Amino acid sequence: MEEEAFAQIVSAVNQLVSWVAAGAMVFGGVVPYIPQYRDIRRTQNAEGFSTYVCLVLLVANILRILFRFGRYFETLLLWQSIIMIATMLVMLNLCTSVRMATELNTKRRSFLATDIKEEEVRIPNRLFLDFDWNYFWSWSRFLDYLQCVVAFTLVAAYVTYVLLDSAVFVESLGFLAVFTEAMLGTPQLYCNHQNKSTEGMSIKMVLMWTSGDTFKTVYFLLTQAPVQFWTCGLLQVIVDFAILFQVYYYGRYPHKPASHTVSHTTSAKAL
Repeated sequence: MEEEAFAQIVSAVNQLVSWVAAGAMVFGGVVPYIPQYRDIRRTQNAEGFSTYVCLVLLVANILRILFRFGRYFETLLLWQSIIMIATMLVMLNLCTSVRMATELNTKRRSFLATDIKEEEVRIPNRLFLDFDWNYFWSWSRFLDYLQCVVAFTLVAAYVTYVLLDSAVFVESLGFLAVFTEAMLGTPQLYCNHQNKSTEGMSIKMVLMWTSGDTFKTVYFLLTQAPVQFWTCGLLQVIVDFAILFQVYYYGRYPHKPASHTVSHTTSAKAL
């Protein structure tokens, strides 16, 4: 009788652990961006956060969803990708609104051809696109980011549909999705290097990145996951620790900050 009760308790605990693990898998990737989102809203300053982080995660998760059409993986990871895409769009919307509120003299830039007059700055009508590659992913409206994401998704979906029967393409698509995600921290690393500072970046976000990536990499090693998974996981951990070193270095040896006006202009070009 006692053995049956013990077995029931163990079963209930296992079920609870599986539920918690499932919730962590789905929402764990979103948690690091909560403190960054709150910091940007509180300070109305998005200079310390690189929007290229959003670009990396959008591309990685879109490719992962398309990869599922060629090789099935658990539904939890699918929901994780969907929620991450929604989160990155929310972050982009916030960063765009904050930057345009503080950079009133910045020339308006758009993704698709437009013919609008906004705050006495006219964007002439173009045949197709209206952006300079030097300002890619630094557009003036959230709608432009959304248009770019939709365009990329449609093109990638079409290519996937045409080449879905190719095992080489499917495996390459999966690797590209994993490798792109492994590059997550590099835009923030570069942004900190350009600014010579980590001011405005949420340290809590990076610490959560580090702990999550370390746990994930150890899990891949223990479960003998394919080599590209734990290799890319190790790369993520290395980049995370490099960002933490920047926090230490720029905190101990601060560089002379640029003037307020120059800082805004630089951030508009670098991010």
